Amino acid sequence: MTDSASPADGDLVRSPAKVEVPEHVEQAIRTLIRWAGDDPSREGLLDTPKRVARAWREYCQGYGEDPSLHLSRTFEEVGGYDEVVLLKDIPFQSHCEHHMAPIIGTASIAYLPRDRVVGISKLARVLHGFARRLQVQERLTAEVADCIWENLQPHGVAVVIEATHACMTARGVRTPGVGMTTSRMMGVFRDDERSRKEVLSLMGY
Repeated sequence: MTDSASPADGDLVRSPAKVEVPEHVEQAIRTLIRWAGDDPSREGLLDTPKRVARAWREYCQGYGEDPSLHLSRTFEEVGGYDEVVLLKDIPFQSHCEHHMAPIIGTASIAYLPRDRVVGISKLARVLHGFARRLQVQERLTAEVADCIWENLQPHGVAVVIEATHACMTARGVRTPGVGMTTSRMMGVFRDDERSRKEVLSLMGY
């Protein structure tokens, strides 16, 4: 989003500026409130359209960034390290593109470097850059893995995401406590069974 300040290095979450909310956006949210059965003019809901609009600018900040840019700065001086680099259990929140309901989960991201590594916080930044969009979990998993594969050109990439979907737990089939797991293996983690087992073991699977 062009109206959000860039985060300082090391910050994970950006707070959007208090931008002016266009009247047609506020009116759309009032219409939704009215259609849901409430009165948008009552006291408790007077400021809700602005709050909802600004919240969605924050939820969808990923549309305003290129996650691959987080991988542009790499390091060669790693003391000869040539084993798996893994960041486990990274929390994230997204929203499904079908019902715009929350997707809440964790991701484990691993790669086997060829000759360069990236700061570990950048792996989380890549995840959040794609998660802060309307998503489906399968595509999110693929986008994170593909971005690391294309930009770091490692020997292998492994991404496993576990999440719960409010479109399933809070509506429709209404089945709470059900999680979904998706994975994408690339390079040696796809082609070599021993390497795949090793990275999955490190992730706790």
